[in-house]
Amino acid sequence: METALNAITIVLSVVLVGMVLLQVKGTGGGIFGQAYSTNFRTRRGFEQTLFRGTIALTVIFVLLALVSARFIDRG
Repeated sequence: METALNAITIVLSVVLVGMVLLQVKGTGGGIFGQAYSTNFRTRRGFEQTLFRGTIALTVIFVLLALVSARFIDRG
């Protein structure tokens, strides 16, 4: 059980990092974004889905980390 939780946590963290890097900030469009822009726009389509998915994956990751830490404490 502990090994499965660790494996899922690792896979989830790699996917989460990828999702964060896919989100483009600013007008430059680079993979790591550009300087903070004063232009504001709404997210639409895939960008909004990616944003909401990142939030959901972050919540799942934190909960999984807490459950995993609980199992390690009981040893």
